[in-house]
Amino acid sequence: MNERMQTMVQSNARSCNFTGLHTMAVVALSVLSLTGCTALTQPINGIPAHRLPRQFFEEEKNNLVPIDISLLAQEEPRQYLVGPGDILGITVDRILPYAEPDTIPELPPVHFPEANSDLPPSTGFPITVLEDGTISLPLLRPINVNGLTLDQIRDKIRLAYLDARILREDEGRKISPVVTLIKKRQVNVIVIRQDQQQNQVNLQGVQAGMTGRLGVDYSAKGQLIKLDAYKNDILNALMESGGLPGVTAKNEVKILRSNRADKEARLRFLENYAEIVRNHQDPCSCPPPLPEDPTVLRIPLRLPLGVVPNINPEDVILREGDIVLIESRDTEFFFTGGLLPGGQWPLPRDYDLDVLGAMAMAGYGVGNPARTGGSGLAGIAGASQVVPPGRLYLLRRTPCKGQIAIEVDLVRAMNDPRYRPIVQPGDTLILQYKPCEEVLNFGIGTFFTYGIRELFRGN
Repeated sequence: MNERMQTMVQSNARSCNFTGLHTMAVVALSVLSLTGCTALTQPINGIPAHRLPRQFFEEEKNNLVPIDISLLAQEEPRQYLVGPGDILGITVDRILPYAEPDTIPELPPVHFPEANSDLPPSTGFPITVLEDGTISLPLLRPINVNGLTLDQIRDKIRLAYLDARILREDEGRKISPVVTLIKKRQVNVIVIRQDQQQNQVNLQGVQAGMTGRLGVDYSAKGQLIKLDAYKNDILNALMESGGLPGVTAKNEVKILRSNRADKEARLRFLENYAEIVRNHQDPCSCPPPLPEDPTVLRIPLRLPLGVVPNINPEDVILREGDIVLIESRDTEFFFTGGLLPGGQWPLPRDYDLDVLGAMAMAGYGVGNPARTGGSGLAGIAGASQVVPPGRLYLLRRTPCKGQIAIEVDLVRAMNDPRYRPIVQPGDTLILQYKPCEEVLNFGIGTFFTYGIRELFRGN
């Protein structure tokens, strides 16, 4: 009797185990059939990528090439032309320095150039070219030397002393003044750069749990630079301040002129835009965005292949008080969330980045199972996910604080670049499972977690 009862108990237990597995399978199939492709958790209403206009996939940076940087420098004359601010070294026989007849004249002073100067050592008494372009010499009226070479100035001084009958040339004696250049005139310009801290920028992004871009300072570094005559151009200003803009800076150089006319024009431009904003009364639209200031000269450093840069020789010349501005790209970031590692990631400066490249930059290989426990039904199972997530949402801001959601099918995107939108600054990428992927992962996880255990228990 006891053996019979024990056999019946074991038979009922096996029947219960089988019935439980059967019921579990029926429930899983029912859930799968009922859910279909509807959102299970955290639904996002997105526009499929294949319905987007062409401009969402057009590349803007991949076909850019650097311009000829020699266009940023002015052409120096073959001979230096003197102007106001130059310091000349002048020696005139028995006049500068003065010497009595039949006496040995004093030797003129010798001048050695300053550090980083390209001038050779010079001799003569220092004479500064005044603002009106003239120099003053003993016993002569001011002599205009503006725009003359050193040889022309020497001949002009000689003729001036002869015409004034201060000096005479005999048959065996000829007056020959000595004119050298002690110091070139200089132009003071201001260079403001926001790319000087690029060695501290976290180029790998800001992972979840980190407090922003810790230790990174995007404040501009400004300095006053003195540029010699004929080197007062954009290229020399960049070289003196640290070189061409780095990858953390925009691919352009801005020039703000310091003359009164440009300052007044910039002020009128801002006042006109402020007036447009004040007069905007339509509640269903936003005021027009601030246009580019026409008084600010923008010189691009990269252009599409075959495009000739529109740079005039006068554009690159810097004048007293001009400002050279190198702006940072501190707003050119995209964000990630969902099944992607949460963070803030810098966009490349010199090439376009599509959604698959952005996922790879965030440390997620397309086609790999999720690293976390997943979400929704897949996360309930608590097992590793076998089916990788196949849907990506790209959230993009629009004017007037709006937003559009773009749905990217990762399988299609891997096979066709027309399904891979280009990531723009401010975009947010959210990776999710499709509903059917959630259910499959849930079913597979449930089977391996409970089903096999029950089978072994039943045996």
